[in-house]
Parts: sequence; structure tokens; C-alpha cells
Amino acid sequence: MIHPIVIHPDPVLHDISTPVPQVTEATRTLLDDMLETMYDAQGRGLAAVQIGVLQRVVVVDIDWKDGASNPLLLVNPEIVWSSDTMAKREELCLSIPNVPTEVNRPDRVRVRYLDRMGAPQEIDADGMLAMVLQHEVDHLNGLLILDRLEEQK
Repeated sequence: MIHPIVIHPDPVLHDISTPVPQVTEATRTLLDDMLETMYDAQGRGLAAVQIGVLQRVVVVDIDWKDGASNPLLLVNPEIVWSSDTMAKREELCLSIPNVPTEVNRPDRVRVRYLDRMGAPQEIDADGMLAMVLQHEVDHLNGLLILDRLEEQK
């Protein structure tokens, strides 16, 4: 089911999402709905808060626009390591349409999360995947790219 995207300046986007105590069928339905919503909105990542659900749930697929769909479904993602080297990239946000923003972030991260079945996983990411994962985890913590822009000034 496709959900409407919450648009800035809706205050819910600054709320901190709560951890999911257990991955259930309802969690898997949320993940499926989020993936469908993200694809429909032409995005590469989506956090549950962006559809008004304050749970620590994220979907990412950085390659689908190039015809190589590889969805990553993350429950309770946390960045457990980030590199000292930084990369400045232009980011877009489905909740802030048509406002490309250059954000400086670590160029590599390690993220720990639960998968669709609730099994613990860890992924090392660089490049665009690292950027998108950091962007979506920011959403779970109530941060937007505009907040990162203010930080950098």
C-alpha cells in the first residue's frame, strides 16, 4: 500500500522514532508498504517517520533506478562505526521535494540492524549507500538535511 509522504515543515519529521521491540508480521507489512511508497515516489531511501510512523524502520534501494533493484530492509538500524574521511554529496529528500542540498558526511559507515525476519545483520557501506543510510538514520533521530546544512555553516 502506498502511503502519502510527510512534507517539511511538518513537526513529526523532528520527532525521534522508537525502537521496534520485535519484528512481527505488522513490521514486515510496514517494510513492504514503505518499499512500495519509496519506489512510487522515485526515492532511494525512506524512513518510517516520512510516512508518519515513529518506528525505527528504513528501506533503501540505491540501484533500482538503474534497473538493478536490490532492496535493503532495516529495522532498528544504528551506525556503529564511521570513517574519519568525509565526502560532500548532493542529497535529495522525499520530505523536502526539489531542494538539493550538499551535505558533508563520513564516506564509509558500518550499520547494525535487524532484517525482515528479525535476524541481526551488519553492513559496511561506502559511496552512495553510505550517504543514503546516514540520511535515513538521521530521519529516525529527527534530523533533516536542512539541519545538517545549518550544522555545517
